[in-house]
Amino acid sequence: MKTSNELRTLLHSIDHKGYPNYKQTAGGYHFKQFDLYIDHVQGDPFASPSSLHIEVFHQQAGFPESYYKGRDAKVARIALQDYLTRLLCAQFEQYNFKAKGSGKSGLISISRCGQAVLERTACQITDEKIIMRFHVGFPAFGRTIHSGELEKILFEFFPKCVENSLYYVNLDKKKVEAAVFLAEDQNALRQILKQEKLVAFVANGSVLPRRSGVSNLPLKEAVPFVSPVSMERSFSLPHIGKISGMAVPEGITLIVGGGYHGKSTLLSAMQQGVYNHIRGDGREFVVTDETAVKLRAEDGRSIRNVDISLFINDLPNNKDTSSFYTEDASGSTSQAAGVVEGIEAGTRLFLIDEDTSATNFMVRDEFMQQVISREKEPITPFLERARDLYEKSGISTILVAGSSGAFFYIADSILQMDCYNTVDITSKVKAMCDSHITPRTQAPNYCIPEFQRVLPKYSGGKNSHRPMKVKAFGVESLSLDKSNVDVRYVEQLTDAEQTTALAYMLRYILENKLDGKNTVQDIVKAVELLLESKGFAPFCGTYIPCGLARPRVQEIYACLNRFRG
Repeated sequence: MKTSNELRTLLHSIDHKGYPNYKQTAGGYHFKQFDLYIDHVQGDPFASPSSLHIEVFHQQAGFPESYYKGRDAKVARIALQDYLTRLLCAQFEQYNFKAKGSGKSGLISISRCGQAVLERTACQITDEKIIMRFHVGFPAFGRTIHSGELEKILFEFFPKCVENSLYYVNLDKKKVEAAVFLAEDQNALRQILKQEKLVAFVANGSVLPRRSGVSNLPLKEAVPFVSPVSMERSFSLPHIGKISGMAVPEGITLIVGGGYHGKSTLLSAMQQGVYNHIRGDGREFVVTDETAVKLRAEDGRSIRNVDISLFINDLPNNKDTSSFYTEDASGSTSQAAGVVEGIEAGTRLFLIDEDTSATNFMVRDEFMQQVISREKEPITPFLERARDLYEKSGISTILVAGSSGAFFYIADSILQMDCYNTVDITSKVKAMCDSHITPRTQAPNYCIPEFQRVLPKYSGGKNSHRPMKVKAFGVESLSLDKSNVDVRYVEQLTDAEQTTALAYMLRYILENKLDGKNTVQDIVKAVELLLESKGFAPFCGTYIPCGLARPRVQEIYACLNRFRG
């Protein structure tokens, strides 16, 4: 490794030369406070900024070992990584574009974290050191190097940023501890859900509404959540102590109420409860089974070799539904495939909002069944499968319903949202059911597929002359070369960096695993094993970039299932 003085000398030697001479700076340099690595140098001041990373050994950083060392510290480590990323981001904002030049000259950026605590490439903590990855726009005027401005960034700005964010002695130790302890409490609550046969918990005092459709921050004037007495449970957590709130048991839970009274808001909080959240989010202790899958209709999506016979059979054209393929699915077909794909991905809980579901997939009323006989209708509605999904396969459902009372007959718990207040009306509604005609709520021939699904062999892969170019477009879509993958309805993607990570993972799958022999489950398991053992490195090529966040296994399945290439 070279010294920082050698880097300074090199910068002086290339000053006022053509921009490509910046390529000479690639490599590692030892500074007093850290080791600096220039991984990739941009080819032009208007191109994507250069990729760098800093390494600080724990002897210098000084954080308690209990926050990061050992397998038992995984939750604490991810929380600490998240906290340090936010600190360094705040430091970088003070110096962003303070160095002058053309294009992206002077840009200093790192991942901008949202409300969820995610595992990101921006910060990686090993047993030996802290690694921070970020981007810098190397300064130039026109396309002429202005190395004096880069020297200012590397030798003046960076040391201050590192000392103020990565040295434990300079930080507010109580705030660091609070971030770690909160994540450990959230994880403990998640384990309690499993032990107590619960699928979700919403703490009293939680703030569920968000400020707007484009802001994930809590709404200041929101009504705090209060659990119905009948569903309130109290648990003791390692750090915060006793916590009380609504405990949703396994089974089928119905959420009903008038429009704009908070039904979808509660469900939305639960679907994001698969992630830990930072202090001040309002949903810190809204915790959901981490395998939960939000289902909805997706008109026009592709479906490849999925056994949807549990819901759709006897099509007029005799099309085989045990290995169903289409490039343009209907709402009901897409939702049927979503259920089966969710089971394949290992979910223990489905979250469904009737407003975003295909009506003919969810329910068929008695009058319609009299007009159109069952022999003429290929769809078995979800209403008639939900009970078996739980009793025979252990998969629970939380359903927001507003148009059909048929779901009352299969529900174990019924919650009414009334001006954002939650009321348990189970006993009241069950008594009312006795005076109405019971609809058909169960269908015969329940059978879950064996999941030996194999996707067609990919024609590109390792023989291609170059790696596929990957790009993400927020949480809406991603692309590999000219193939787009629409993930806008994969609603539990919470950060654009997860979408980018999915693009890298999908490229790896296409180049290495999609051989026409491996099952989908085998492919995703292999990806998960690599993530656990080697992190993001196997998916990235020559260096690990800043800007990736780990998605859940359910989103990896969802991305692979929506690839059309």
